[in-house]
Amino acid sequence: MTQFNSLLLAIDLAATKREQALAELQKQLQAHAFAQGQLDQLQQYANETELRWTQGAQKGTTPELLHHHYQFMARLQQAVSLQQGALLASSGRLENARQKVIAEEFRLASLKQLLSRRQSELAKLRQRQDQKQMDEFATMQTMRQLRQKLENSHEC
Repeated sequence: MTQFNSLLLAIDLAATKREQALAELQKQLQAHAFAQGQLDQLQQYANETELRWTQGAQKGTTPELLHHHYQFMARLQQAVSLQQGALLASSGRLENARQKVIAEEFRLASLKQLLSRRQSELAKLRQRQDQKQMDEFATMQTMRQLRQKLENSHEC
């Protein structure tokens, strides 16, 4: 196995990198879920605020109050837009993390396949060497037996 040490080391390193990529993917999934949750909360709050406003406005309102409401809703919509941007950026990081995991999985699988192929080639080579030795041994045995028969036939 010493001839495969560098390949085994590369496999261990690839497995470590894959684990790191999986950990990063998990981190990005959590960050994305958090960003989505914040966006959902902001949108729900904006909808609830608008609903309360329309219900309260039916009872009567002043122009100043209407102006403040529009300013507040504009700022709330700005916060929603910023959070949508944060969610979009999170989606990009999440996709990059997914691609990294795929790349690391592919590298690890390739290295394992290479190791398997080389082990198979080595096994075939050893099998051929063993077969050659057995054939040579059988030939030597046959030659000895023929010599003994010849010697025995000459003695008689």
